[in-house]
Amino acid sequence: MNRMQQLLGYTRRCVDTYQMIQPDDNIAVGVSGGKDSVTLLMVLAALRRFYPNPFRLVAITLDMGFGGMDFAPVEALCRDLDVPFVLEKTDIAPVIFDIRKEKNPCALCAKMRRGALHEAALRSGCRKVALGHHHDDVLETFLLCLFNESRISCFSPVTYLDRRDITLIRPLLYVPEAEIKRFAAEENIPVVHNPCPADGHTQREDMKTLLHTLAQERPGLRERMFRAVEHSAIPGWLGGGSTQKEVVSHEK
Repeated sequence: MNRMQQLLGYTRRCVDTYQMIQPDDNIAVGVSGGKDSVTLLMVLAALRRFYPNPFRLVAITLDMGFGGMDFAPVEALCRDLDVPFVLEKTDIAPVIFDIRKEKNPCALCAKMRRGALHEAALRSGCRKVALGHHHDDVLETFLLCLFNESRISCFSPVTYLDRRDITLIRPLLYVPEAEIKRFAAEENIPVVHNPCPADGHTQREDMKTLLHTLAQERPGLRERMFRAVEHSAIPGWLGGGSTQKEVVSHEK
């Protein structure tokens, strides 16, 4: 079995378990240019060929306004995959780093990126947005919520934003990050470097390092942690009702 077939197996199981794709869905794929989002795009384009529920894809990339970023390789990949490509220009980076001079920019940046992506998706005729979160992102987010917010929580596989009438899906949740890294290297996929000054210096990176250390000491830890999240009472997961979407009403 080649790497793409492995990724398709993980993804098909996740999509089926959480009923992510309905017939004739128009799905916007948020493509940052990183390995996770580009892999998601390629896997969904492959899944589209045989999945019983027909669906359409649009790739949406946000130009954050850093300058000098070349998204031509991503656009070329989209042409090869027969997926429409939308480059949404924003001034997110200048607002955060030049105007507001945020010392802790990640939260505001994430909020602005979500808003820009959702607007672009709606303009493209999509009310479903696919995001590239993977298996390890689940564990890191769980630890962040536990350590920083004193609560058992995580994002959900399917989230409905009722103020926007948009549904977010995360088809790669069963895919370990290591598999994505191997796929990216073997396929030499086009990856756009992230020039953000905060990249690699976040609390999430701290959790990634901690998780790596713990997993080395305790083989199978990642899988056990993931099962604990999946079968917990966190809304949207199996233990919290896998057929129910997490509904978020406060999304701007």
